[in-house]
Parts: sequence; C-alpha cells; structure tokens
Amino acid sequence: MSDNIFQETALHEPTHHHGLDRPAITPLKKGVTSDTDAAAGQWTLIWHKFAKDRLAIVAGIVILTLYLIGIFAEFLAPNLAQAARPQYSYAPPQTISFFVEDENGERKFLLHVKGYSVTVDQASLRRSFVVDDSKVVPIGFFVRGPEYKMWGLFPSDLHLVGPLKAHDPFYLLGADKLGRDLFSRVIYGTRVSMSIGLIGVCISLILGVVMGALSGYYGGWVDLLIQRIIEIISAMPTIPLWLGLAAAIPVSLAPLKVYFLITLIVSLLGWTSLAREVRGRFFALRGDDFVTAARLDGSNERRIIFRHILPSLTSHILAVVTLALPTMIVAETALSFLGVGLKPPVVSWGVLLQDAQNIRTISTAPWLLIWPAGAVVIAVLSFNFLGDGLRDAADPYDS
Repeated sequence: MSDNIFQETALHEPTHHHGLDRPAITPLKKGVTSDTDAAAGQWTLIWHKFAKDRLAIVAGIVILTLYLIGIFAEFLAPNLAQAARPQYSYAPPQTISFFVEDENGERKFLLHVKGYSVTVDQASLRRSFVVDDSKVVPIGFFVRGPEYKMWGLFPSDLHLVGPLKAHDPFYLLGADKLGRDLFSRVIYGTRVSMSIGLIGVCISLILGVVMGALSGYYGGWVDLLIQRIIEIISAMPTIPLWLGLAAAIPVSLAPLKVYFLITLIVSLLGWTSLAREVRGRFFALRGDDFVTAARLDGSNERRIIFRHILPSLTSHILAVVTLALPTMIVAETALSFLGVGLKPPVVSWGVLLQDAQNIRTISTAPWLLIWPAGAVVIAVLSFNFLGDGLRDAADPYDS
C-alpha cells in the first residue's frame, strides 16, 4: 500500500525539485543568464559588459581615429604646418562642393572649393577675404603637393586630399595671420597633444603603480613616507607650480627637448591619485588567501607584488589611466596657451590657441579659437566616456 502511494506521488510530482537540475552558478548581474557568461573569466566578463556601452565604444573609435591622424599627419595634411602665404592672411574657411554648372547651364560632378575675392574696407583700409562663387578650385584625393618626410624618414609629396594645382588656395578651416592652413596645423597638433598625454600617463603609471604598491604592501614607515610626499605634492597649487617649473626651462633649448621636459613636468605631478588607488587595493588584497598561499609557497616579495597582486588590479589601473589621459592633455594645452609650455615652431592644440588670446583676433577670425578648442573638447570627452565605460566594465560582478 505504501509502495503504491509512493509510486503515484512520484508520477504526479514535478520534475524540477528545488532547482536541483539548474546551474550551480547563478547569474551575477541582470542580463547574464547563460552558463558561459556565468562561468567566464574576468577579461571575458569585462569585454561583454564593455561591449554593451555604446557610448564608450564610440569614444574608443574616436580616440583611435585621433591617434591614427597623429601618426599619419604628414600624409593627411594638405599643407605643411609652417607653410606661410601672407597674401591669404585670415582667409575664411572654404566649403567643399560637388557640382558645378558648365557653359550650357548643365550640372556636372566636380569636387571643388570656391576661391577668394579681396575686399577693402574704405573706413579702416583693412583688407578682407570673401568666398567668390565664380572661382572654382578643383580638389582631389591622393594629389601631389608640398614635399615632406614621413616620420622624418621617408621623403614624399603625396597628400590624401588637396587642390589639383598646388598653388591654389585650399583652407578648409581657414587661415591664421600668416596665411598658414589651420586644417593642416590642427592635424599636426593632434600628434603632439595626443602623444604628450600618452607619454605623460606612461611615466605617471610607472611612478603611481610602484609607489602605491610599496606603500600598500609594506605599510609602516614606508607607507608614512610615501603618503607624506603625496600630500605635499597634492597640497601645492597646480597651475602656479606648472608655471614655475615650465618657466625654469631655458629658452635656448631645442623644441624637441622642451617637449620632453613639459611631458616630464606634467607626469611628475600626475601620479599621486593613481598611487593612492593602488595603495588602497594593496591594503585590501595583501591579506587574501592567494597572497598567503604564494608566500607559503616560497615566493619572494617582488614576485608577490608584481606577479600575484598587480595582475588582479590590471582592469582597475587601465580604467584609472584612461581617465588620467585627458588631464594630461588639458595640462599641456593650458601651459602652451599661457605661453610657458610648448612654443613655435612646435605645433600643438595649446600653441594654436595662443593665436586666439585677444578679442580682435576672435572677432576677425573666430575659427582660430573654435577648431583647436573643439579638438581639445572632443579628445577630453572621448577619454572621459571611454574611461567611464572601462571603469564600469572593470567590476563585472557589481550588482
């Protein structure tokens, strides 16, 4: 009797009891439902979460594009950065057009920009340029133009875009007071401004990781000494300190040496926040089981720090570094704008903004302010969006 009751009960029971046939690992975050994601490694989880942040993906594409522009600046720029044509001083930007009308009034395809006509203000006797629709300047891709050396090594005269006749005016973003092409100068400035942030962050990364690791792992008087150094640097007003250090650079130094000195100054003052981040994580991890196991296994302190603890902080450090890059770019731009950073003939976004320091220039040629400042804003926002995406993705277990 009892056996029959047991059999009938077993037949009518649902096949799923208390989730015994479900995965042992439950989803850690809403949207992660597959066994593959639940059991994935850290970097796989980071990538899956980062790929869902469309704004961060777009920001990463923008940053990659800016670095590619900087790498191939000579080829992408229609003119040389220092090529001056005073007859086109403060020439306004030209717009690319696609069709022209022939003598019979028929429209045909022709990639071109409009030329200029000169007008003279009778009251002030000031010469100014206006775009003349009757003058057509044909342009094309992969045209021959001013000669340059790619990366200072390979001579060439091939440019991605430019006028078919090398001497025709071609100013997509306008010209400065010496008639230099602002579009080409912004492209050349991308190389300097973007690379100075990258090099500066690399130096800050080394200093911040090493000092933070030593401070957090050893503690005691080592931690006390490093933290006092960080507090002294953090307590100093940033702008006056930058100005003082930059003013100490001899004027007679070559532009390339000034570039590296400015990079060093910016990086020496930018490692403190990363060092404190690393120190806090070391304090939290130095007593964990995997560190104790490595110590009992006979690993020395250097191996424990750089082989066991630091790799677990890689994603976090990557996010912090990405957020530090725009600070470096803004610092270089501010120093160069104030006239104590990079100086001509070096071309950077900050150097270009020096031409927009007075109201008369801005009223006469507003493009001298708009385009270099726009490049800085785009780069800084892209780094911030990318850094936010990496920071969120660096903790895929966060609920």
